[in-house]
Amino acid sequence: MKRFSNCFFRKGKGIKINILRKVAIATRKSLKLLVLIFLSAIILIGIVVLFYNPTYEVSLNGEVIGYTSNKSVLQEKINKYISEDEENNIAFKQIDAMPTYELCLLKKNVNTNDEEIYSKVTEGATPYYKYYAITDDKKEKFYVATFKDAEEIIDELEEKNSANKDDLGILEKYGKELKTFTDVKKCVSELYEKKVVKPKTIYATASASNYSTGSSSGKVDLGISLITPVSGIITSRYGSNDSVRDHSHAGIDVAAPYGTPIKAAASGTVTYSGNAGDGFGNYIIISHGNGVQTVYAHCSQLLAYKGQKVSQGEVIAKVGSTGNSTGNHLHLEVRKNGITYNPQNYVY
Repeated sequence: MKRFSNCFFRKGKGIKINILRKVAIATRKSLKLLVLIFLSAIILIGIVVLFYNPTYEVSLNGEVIGYTSNKSVLQEKINKYISEDEENNIAFKQIDAMPTYELCLLKKNVNTNDEEIYSKVTEGATPYYKYYAITDDKKEKFYVATFKDAEEIIDELEEKNSANKDDLGILEKYGKELKTFTDVKKCVSELYEKKVVKPKTIYATASASNYSTGSSSGKVDLGISLITPVSGIITSRYGSNDSVRDHSHAGIDVAAPYGTPIKAAASGTVTYSGNAGDGFGNYIIISHGNGVQTVYAHCSQLLAYKGQKVSQGEVIAKVGSTGNSTGNHLHLEVRKNGITYNPQNYVY
């Protein structure tokens, strides 16, 4: 029994050694194979590097049109061509199709052709232009190259108080054809419309004691200086003879918005403040001494009362259209010793 056990042990040990030997042989063969594969790969890579370059094949609409070694640089150049060109008023360029790229190996004796590819991709591109239209009452009148020019035109017309300033606009335009541009100054000149102000006339009689006893086209020394009682546009001048008036105009009419404050042209005492029903509507007379008076007629509101002493520039009334008047305005008279004189010799 002891002998049998020893034989079995020796036999088992021999089997184990035999297995290890086979594993070692297989491992050596595998390492040799791996080394062989590695060396083959290096040789293959060397051959590729020696005879070929990694390159991109470029196709357009499914047709190969060339090769490029750097697709990023080529595509960036194409994108730059397509993008905006402010100098020539081009918003963008539309091309028929964009190229596609596929990595490949190109023989070293075959050259890349980036410029030829670029030309083929961009040929026949359609430019779209950007410009600006100046509109008047929503109708396109003139065209300019930049928004800055358009804005300058609108600003200048607003400064000139053009009658159509509220109807003007700027419209950004795009098109395949570039419009003819107009100079800024010419646009302003052509678009400007002078405001036409209808004269504000009054009807009045000369029966009341508060009216003047005569008029003069000359100028006398009043002994005082006057200031402008209200800012506005003179719509009827001194001495004018309109069809709606049966006498020469004894003062000037100054158009101003309803409720505009009226200031005393000089210091003095209010000698009349009311409505005599004589065509002047609500009006005030201020006596400045030495026979000098100023009259403020057609007021919407009287703020100074008879007997009140007022200072130059003090608000005494507000603009209106009371009495015989066709619109909001101030009728201003300058008198000395009952004779009216042209207020424009002293104010405005």
